[in-house]
Amino acid sequence: MPFSRLALSAVLLVVLSCSPAAAEAAIGVAMDDFSYTDTSAEPANQTAAHERRLSAFMAALRRDIGEGGRYRLVPSAKDGAAFKVVGGIQKTSTLVQWAKVAVIDVGTRKLVMDKLYTFRGDNDESWERAEIFVSREVMAALATPAPVTLAVFEFELEDTTAASVGALAASDASYLAEVTGGVREALGHSGRYRIVDVGREAATAGALRDCGGCEAAIAKGLGADQSLIGVVRRVSRTEYTLGFQVRDASTGAVLARGDSGLRLGADYSWKRGAVRLVKDRLVESQQATDAARR
Repeated sequence: MPFSRLALSAVLLVVLSCSPAAAEAAIGVAMDDFSYTDTSAEPANQTAAHERRLSAFMAALRRDIGEGGRYRLVPSAKDGAAFKVVGGIQKTSTLVQWAKVAVIDVGTRKLVMDKLYTFRGDNDESWERAEIFVSREVMAALATPAPVTLAVFEFELEDTTAASVGALAASDASYLAEVTGGVREALGHSGRYRIVDVGREAATAGALRDCGGCEAAIAKGLGADQSLIGVVRRVSRTEYTLGFQVRDASTGAVLARGDSGLRLGADYSWKRGAVRLVKDRLVESQQATDAARR
């Protein structure tokens, strides 16, 4: 093979291996033109100027999102859109405008982002600044998975001490309630999970730790994606362990679990240990996995 043909083949091989088609497929994003409303009551009719600026805003937003090849703009979900971006802009006074922007995960029908912004000015420069900021926010939202709806059931006590009498003491119930509340709060604040109210749905199921995964079906009935049960195991009055387990509500498959190992501390330290455990083994672990996928 002549050198020129050999070199050309090598170049083509490099180009094809680095092309978007050879890389991970671009994620489809559908985006309708934002609406525009002027409630400023200004005497001058600025409809033409607003239409021009909105058109430029949308063109720049679509360009920014499509730039780099990670996302591709498509007309609708039928055309392969994984996300849909919707929004509207309202002018409330001479110098103040509001922009409402939402990003919807098409597959789960969940809001990935729903924010209201304000920007000052009504000229080409102010609209350009607003578009740059909004595009960054939308890109960040697209890279963040939709919150998982999670049913966090009441933590249970497994008392293995010789002094155990079977019935749950009022003080133990109080500490377990603190554990459950702390875990729900930590998971909800992480942004990765949306906590579902379990009410009294699990009351008739007995000890969920021994029901063979029945908590997953209960969670599914509550509309949750996943379930979480937790156990405090009392080894002695100053020693305990903590454990949790997460299941897929649809399949019952175990998705995550964690165990603290033996800890020292009085009953009031249960909450601190449980919150630390779920942050380390669930929240931070999941964040690391999400980051690796991006």
